[in-house]
Amino acid sequence: MPNQQHPIEQTFIALSDPTRRAVVQALSEGSATVSQLAKPFDMALPSFTQHLGVLENAGLIVSRREGRSRVCSLNPAALKDAEDWMAAHRKQWESRLDRFEAHLQNAKKEKSND
Repeated sequence: MPNQQHPIEQTFIALSDPTRRAVVQALSEGSATVSQLAKPFDMALPSFTQHLGVLENAGLIVSRREGRSRVCSLNPAALKDAEDWMAAHRKQWESRLDRFEAHLQNAKKEKSND
């Protein structure tokens, strides 16, 4: 049975690599061709296009053919899903930390009253 990952897992796996994060950052400034995106990296084009494939499979980027070039664009909806997931978990942890801090304050008060 193939290993099927939840889309949010694919997003975070894709963003775990510094090259792919740099591509997302570059695309946040606008669409670019594969050759434009690959230029700053010291790697063979096939290796670089594998990174693009990971980003595309995760839904973070989309690509289209324009003549002989392949143009990539950011998919903001996928990033929004990751942002929403992190925000929900941040609220949960902030709530837990607030309760823990209150507990520590109460314990400190009880200790000083002894």
